[in-house]
Amino acid sequence: MVLRGQSPIGIFDSGIGGLTVLAEVRRRLPHESILYLGDTARVPYGTKSAETVVRYARQCAAFLVERGVKALVVACNTASAYALPDLCKSFDLPVQGVVEPGCRAALAASRKKSIGVIGTAGTIASNAYGSTLKSMDPSVMVVSRACPLFVPLVEEGWIDNEVADAAARRYLDGLGSEGIDTLILGCTHYPLLKNSIARHMGKGVALVDSAAACAGSLEEMLVKRGIAAEPGLASQCHLYVTDLPSRFESIAHRFLDKETPPVTRVDL
Repeated sequence: MVLRGQSPIGIFDSGIGGLTVLAEVRRRLPHESILYLGDTARVPYGTKSAETVVRYARQCAAFLVERGVKALVVACNTASAYALPDLCKSFDLPVQGVVEPGCRAALAASRKKSIGVIGTAGTIASNAYGSTLKSMDPSVMVVSRACPLFVPLVEEGWIDNEVADAAARRYLDGLGSEGIDTLILGCTHYPLLKNSIARHMGKGVALVDSAAACAGSLEEMLVKRGIAAEPGLASQCHLYVTDLPSRFESIAHRFLDKETPPVTRVDL
């Protein structure tokens, strides 16, 4: 029998962006085994209806739960925005999203309680970050902006060049004049564009990586529930995708600071 603490953590995303969460989890929790599922056959979730996102998220979660994970991490901002309550009700295990940890980190970082949020069209339309920030601190001012071209730029590998700078300038112009002092990177692809985003926003604006915040929150949750892996335990990492594993493998190295594990194609 596998003890719960030795069971893997399940992480899923609509595609490849959630690998930034995987990388942070591996860095913070090197003894934890991980199963990662990228729903590459149906990416992106950011342009889908809420009902569709909930259905897809439930299928991804079920795939991981069937393989014995001890906790679920929804490493997709759109799925976190739309599907988290449904997943918490549908599955009898801890479920962690990326929105709430990112909001907590932003409120801790902000001096003026004036926070910007950038993300996909779906995440911004959901107002998940805005409503969560307001629920935590009603006095906070939130400015949100969709940056849909950032995802294809990252997947093309154009993360720190004149094209990325031009996109940052096009999307982020005007955010500084709103008086924000903190900017949430509300998409798991966006941390790879940190340099371009930081150059445009300037030193006076703190960037909050929701992937890093999510990994920190996950660590706290595992310890609190007594299901963290014992130090020294040999860990494993398995990657699954629903389509085109070769393309996933060719891009994954940009997100991971360790060797990319083998990728297996599966049907949900």
